[in-house]
Amino acid sequence: MTAVPMIELWRGGMLESVHAGHAVVFGPGGIEAAWGDPETVIFPRSSCKMLQALPLLESGAADAAGLSERQLALSCASHSGAALHRDAVAGWLADLGMAEGDLRCGVHMPWDKAENTRLTCTHETPCQLHNNCSGKHAGFLTLNRHLKGGSEYVEIDHPVQRAVKTAFEEVTQETSPGYGIDGCSAPNFACTVTGLARAMQFFAAANPEGSIREAAAARLARAMAAFPEMVAGEERACTRLMRAMGGTVAVKTGAEAVYVAILPEQKRGIALKIVDGGTRASEAAITALLVKLGALDPAHPVVEELIPSVQRNWRGFVTGGMRLAPGFA
Repeated sequence: MTAVPMIELWRGGMLESVHAGHAVVFGPGGIEAAWGDPETVIFPRSSCKMLQALPLLESGAADAAGLSERQLALSCASHSGAALHRDAVAGWLADLGMAEGDLRCGVHMPWDKAENTRLTCTHETPCQLHNNCSGKHAGFLTLNRHLKGGSEYVEIDHPVQRAVKTAFEEVTQETSPGYGIDGCSAPNFACTVTGLARAMQFFAAANPEGSIREAAAARLARAMAAFPEMVAGEERACTRLMRAMGGTVAVKTGAEAVYVAILPEQKRGIALKIVDGGTRASEAAITALLVKLGALDPAHPVVEELIPSVQRNWRGFVTGGMRLAPGFA
């Protein structure tokens, strides 16, 4: 099967653009709904950060370091590099007896407008604390200290990444066919859309009083939903969606238009991939699926914001709108 149309853009009464993709809703009994090809192999990119954080908890490293729920949310984050994110990672590293130079995520300008403006106006150079993956890397460093591994924790044969791969394959229930190097220099293991959705269902159904892995998964999902501002940031879709659902669902985006959701009350997981990499479409598609499953109120303003039925130009004139493609959600 090929990707199917999911999100349409209309202008002047004509279909102007179409975003196609693959999506899976995975429940306690298996696949409950699917669009496109569920067996398509993808790089989950940052959507799988909660999987990458599992060894941090399972190993006992998180508790040994006294990590808070807020820090656990940050370990799963693709944050905006706002002051609260920068300071939280700096404080975390200081508690470990480490510093920004111990990170291996690289440097980019923060996405947060206020922090970006501050750096620009003061001619200050951004640092690795601003990297959207610095929280994940602080988690890697915490695990690495516990494992007593070498400093290059992003290398594929490092104990940290071996632990991540093991957890990833066991929870997706797939042998990864390969890996790519992510923007933050860490390996990103490939899986099918079904495998990713299955993993999210595991997180959704995990018993906090169950096995070590279940307790870890439940704790990470709970932390993400409780601290949505740490997972992404103000004006970001992940944060806005989690707030709109009152902390009952955890959602996470990944580069190149991947999105996942963890629905503990329904014990369901969602994974989707828009094949053209368009973020506007992945945000709209995950919103539509959350509405479809009854997790998100269709009347909540965030729905219209992420699936705008009316689009206006710079002068305020109505030019068209976004719609769900026939047969999707």
